[in-house]
Amino acid sequence: MAGYARDLARNLRRPAFAALTATALAVSAFSAPALARGPDAIAEVAETVIDAVVNISTSQTIDSKVGPMPQLPPGSPFEEFFDEFFKNRRGQGDNPNREHTPRRVNSLGSGFILDASGIVVTNNHVISDADEINVILNDGTKLKAEIIGRDQKTDIALLRVKPDKPLKAVKFGDSEKLRLGEWVIAIGNPFSLGGTVTAGIVSARNRDINSGPYDNYIQTDAAINRGNSGGPLFNLEGEVIGVNTAIISPSGGSIGIGFAVPSKTAMPVIEQLRQFGETRRGWLGVRIQQVTDEIAESLGMKQARGALVAGVDDKGPAKPAGIEPGDVIVKFDGHEIKEMRDLPRVVADTPVGKDVQVSIVRKGKEDTKTVRLGRLEDGEKKAALAKNEGTPEEKSVVKKTLGLDLSNLTDDLRKRYKIKDSVKGVSLPRSKTARRRATSAPRRGTASADWGRSRYRTPPTCRRRSTSSRRTAASRRCC
Repeated sequence: MAGYARDLARNLRRPAFAALTATALAVSAFSAPALARGPDAIAEVAETVIDAVVNISTSQTIDSKVGPMPQLPPGSPFEEFFDEFFKNRRGQGDNPNREHTPRRVNSLGSGFILDASGIVVTNNHVISDADEINVILNDGTKLKAEIIGRDQKTDIALLRVKPDKPLKAVKFGDSEKLRLGEWVIAIGNPFSLGGTVTAGIVSARNRDINSGPYDNYIQTDAAINRGNSGGPLFNLEGEVIGVNTAIISPSGGSIGIGFAVPSKTAMPVIEQLRQFGETRRGWLGVRIQQVTDEIAESLGMKQARGALVAGVDDKGPAKPAGIEPGDVIVKFDGHEIKEMRDLPRVVADTPVGKDVQVSIVRKGKEDTKTVRLGRLEDGEKKAALAKNEGTPEEKSVVKKTLGLDLSNLTDDLRKRYKIKDSVKGVSLPRSKTARRRATSAPRRGTASADWGRSRYRTPPTCRRRSTSSRRTAASRRCC
């Protein structure tokens, strides 16, 4: 009897197990394609935020240079054809200024509403040089916009419109919390197709594409095309974590490599534009370059880190603080400087006028200097003014970096160092190289005529060659 009961239970369980297995397989078969398409939250986010995404329409007047109408012999069979084409179709007639006839050019971009009162964020390159800017809402409403402020270095612009009623707005999220592979959503106006939603993942963070001094883009494979510029990049919480700005594409269309300004970079800029109508960045007054392994070894550093000071502005805050060319900045206001491009961003985000502690490495020893930051925009104005006034060219950055003083071969130098008249080149009166080696370091009084495989006869020629040969190894930036 007990054996019969066991057999009966076994037979009852088998069909149930088989049915359960079939159900599980069916569910997995349907769920795999669904997961491949992405999470369901994409549709919910798109429906929630799409009314806050706008199209930016701009127009400007440019001079259109048109060639003069060909002169044909009277009675030519083509005379009537050319008159029809050049005069009537082009509307030139007998206008004597037809070679410079102005024409209107229109362009389109994207943006998003940050404040319900009518504050709109977009890219600077979308509205630069525009005579007229209009914001087109998702429902087709067209509003005239005015520029509050813009920043070329981060390619951010802030606009204001005056709506009849409060608008749908979105808020920024924290781009620092993004993880590689996380889903993101781009909404914009590609190729004038407004309200287009695309989705992808975060491909990379802190990407430097050499477009500006503060590059730290979010890279995504979400489709971004022409017209998407200035549009938002959302996370699955419906928060803006980036402003779509650039793509890499040989054809002009999306190939899955797009870049967005992270919210961490955009938010301080937008706040300053909103408050002052301009940016107010900190300024240290130095020119910097990457610390390579070779440079780190020559400076007595155990590892390559920080930003090498290649030059110091005579009117900048760094000079009175005691920072010199050849110093390596390894910490700024408590922030570790791991590589060159970290320093400009940290300095720019520091309030103007603040006294900050700057840790440097000089001749293998670490020291701390106190610097009162200036304002970057003021430093740029001084530099432009000095250039316009014809201020003498400052000493070469490369010279300071390489630890060399270059001079023309004057008669006095030829006599002092017994250099023949037949020798052409530049003299090295002094050498400040941190570590001299017989195989690499030039000695005092050396007359050099070659750099690599090029020949030079003056210090400017040497500087240009030096800069060109080192450009790929260590690009320079100011901060």
